[in-house]
This record gives sequence, structure tokens and C-alpha cells, in this order.
Amino acid sequence: MRLRNHAARALAVLSVATAGFLATGAPASAATTEFGQTQTLANGALVCGGNLRAWATTDPGWRNNAILNVQALPLNGFGSSASFAPVCDVGVNVHWRNLNTGQQGDWPFVLVAGMYGSILYSEFKDVGIGRIVVDITTSMPHIPGHGEFNNP
Repeated sequence: MRLRNHAARALAVLSVATAGFLATGAPASAATTEFGQTQTLANGALVCGGNLRAWATTDPGWRNNAILNVQALPLNGFGSSASFAPVCDVGVNVHWRNLNTGQQGDWPFVLVAGMYGSILYSEFKDVGIGRIVVDITTSMPHIPGHGEFNNP
């Protein structure tokens, strides 16, 4: 009986802690700015390509920082076998430039995707305060994505 009471208390504490964690998830003052999509071909199949979404998330409490995000929508193509659902990869570079301070940087990574798209790729970057211009390019033939956001 004593063990059951401890388990019940532990479950109650865990429930309260989880509810508190979920309630404080994203800051209430966070803002999201979606960029234009990048259209690209990709490696790993005879033909593979699709669109990449990109956006920035900002919050005044993060000082000079913003979160840059990239995610592939479903990539389509033909694999080297009879597969119509290949797994594809492409090198991505997110280049950002602060128009107020001149600060700039790159975030290169390899994105892997397939018929369900990709996981979310995110990077917490010190972009400074001001107007930020972002260009998204890939290592394959592509139409670049572009966006701008204000970092408070």
C-alpha cells in the first residue's frame, strides 16, 4: 500500500510538472516570419527534387539571437531501382546578413528527405538586432529562396 501511495504522488507531481512545461513551451511574444520557398533538385535518385520551406523565429528575450528553420516538403522522383519514393539529399546553405550592423554568416548543412519531406533543421544564431536578409541556396540546380525579418 505504501508503494502505491508513493507511485500516486510521483504521478501527480509528474502531471503537474508536465502541464507546467507544456504551458511554457514557446514564449508568448515569439514571432515567425516565413520566407519564399527554395525549389531544388537533389542527389540520391535518377531524378529527385522539390521545395524547401524556410522561416525565422524571433523573440525580444533572446537578445541578438533568432532561430533559422528549414524543412523539405515531400521530395519526388524516381530511384535507381523500381522505387518511386527515393531518399534524396542536398547541400543547403542559409546565408544571412544584418542590414543595420553589416554582420553576416552562413549555416551550411546536408538535408535528407523523401516522400514525406524531412525533419526540421533549426539553428539558434546570433544575427544581431535589426533588419536581417536571408538567402537559401543548394548544391544542386535550384531557384533560391529569399526572405527578410526584423530581429527586435
